[in-house]
Amino acid sequence: ILPEPAVIEPGKDGGPPSDAIVLFDGKDLSKWKNGENWEIKDGYAIARKSGITTKDSYGDCQFHIEFATPEKIEGTGQGRGNSGVYLMGKYEVQILDSYDNKTYFDGQCGSLYKQTTPMVNACRKPGEWQSFDILFESPRFNDDGSVKRPGYVTVLHNGVCVQNHFELLGGTFFHQPAKYEKHPDKLPLNIQFHNNPLRFRNIWIRDIKPLEGKKPEAPKN
Repeated sequence: ILPEPAVIEPGKDGGPPSDAIVLFDGKDLSKWKNGENWEIKDGYAIARKSGITTKDSYGDCQFHIEFATPEKIEGTGQGRGNSGVYLMGKYEVQILDSYDNKTYFDGQCGSLYKQTTPMVNACRKPGEWQSFDILFESPRFNDDGSVKRPGYVTVLHNGVCVQNHFELLGGTFFHQPAKYEKHPDKLPLNIQFHNNPLRFRNIWIRDIKPLEGKKPEAPKN
């Protein structure tokens, strides 16, 4: 029989629910490798020097992050406000200043990089705070390395669904077609540094797992 769902306290204004793991609360990046490379100021982190990678590993998850591209516009296309969330370090949800900024569509903000475009462009102006809420189902592999179940990604950008249960074609690459390579069910998550000083705040993650059990049988007449 299906168990009773656990009671949690939902977060306020995009804040972490009571069962979430807080990865950045505005104070330190101690849960990230290379976190010392980023500057922390006024409750947010500024990307510097390198990307950062979680010290812990995650699989199927709900991930929340808030970001702001630089208010001062410099560069064009992929050179403007570029970063990205790498789920399991392999599957990139692109962060880019795509407000009045033309680039290839499968590389704009909210895309699964080089795999699919966002359904709409929901970007706010440069310098304004934005959010990603990402639901991720990690791929599963057979013993021989073949794909048992592909990965799936849903993305809400500023509360707007821009990816709806998209089936990943494999890892996201800039220099070669997408392909899967066998890996564990859980891996660290990475936030890219692409030489642009983006700001980040309010980063948290939740493991997601369906309840296991069966519905009770209907009474017989």
